[in-house]
Amino acid sequence: MNKNKSGQVVLNAPYLLWSVLFIIVPLIFVVYYAFTTADGQFTFENITTFFTSRDYMYVFCMSMLYALIATVICLLLSYPFAYCMSKTSASVQGMLMLLVMLPMLMNLVVRTYSWRQILERTGILNTFLESLGLPAVTFLGSAGTVIFGMVYNYLPFMILPIYSSISKVDKSLLEASSDLGCNVFGTIKRVILPLSIPGVLSGITMVFVPCVSTFYISRIFSEGRIVMIGDIIEEKFYRSGAPDYNIGATISLVLMLIIVISLAVVNNFSDNDEENSSGGIVI
Repeated sequence: MNKNKSGQVVLNAPYLLWSVLFIIVPLIFVVYYAFTTADGQFTFENITTFFTSRDYMYVFCMSMLYALIATVICLLLSYPFAYCMSKTSASVQGMLMLLVMLPMLMNLVVRTYSWRQILERTGILNTFLESLGLPAVTFLGSAGTVIFGMVYNYLPFMILPIYSSISKVDKSLLEASSDLGCNVFGTIKRVILPLSIPGVLSGITMVFVPCVSTFYISRIFSEGRIVMIGDIIEEKFYRSGAPDYNIGATISLVLMLIIVISLAVVNNFSDNDEENSSGGIVI
């Protein structure tokens, strides 16, 4: 037993070291700067400033709203696609999976900037519209384009967990549902949907969390007209001449706490759904 434990310690040492250096230590610095002044004195003023500032709260609420809208759109697009993909042959599933994951092999910055070249005033899309005699459309600079950028970049993170959950549904349950008189929609409602809830919740988490904290997507697609909470954090840390690490760390800490709370709530619902699903399916 001692040899096994010592072996586990040796094997886990690199991961523990990685976690300490790149997770724990940065968190300590964030907490330190969030509760100190520029000269290192302990204070709650940074927290108070964030929650009492109309500008900060407006940007924060709009960021949450944009992230929520993008997450809902991703869910509405992903669930039918994942369901249809699970019903195809193995070769077709492999091809569709490749198409879903292929954009993820490209860097997010490159993907986002490529769409900017397509949507800008002299871009490919407007050039095509003008060739048809149609007026050019201003895509960049709107909230809709920012949300589109979020959906495009994070849609695969919703599709994959939902597809994984649906594909694991026991085929005998589907046969039993059909034998008991359920049509396709009844089977989806009473069997597939309840059993795929853990995948749905996982996808919601994987999309909402990066959407609410994004900054590059909003900057590129809105041309600086729409500011999200991630943009403010970046501006505070990288502002030329006078970076404000204290406020930047405070906003980062508040955002992290909200994300952790969201993850805890989602995990709690996921656990409850798994327990309910294991208790039986009502047809």
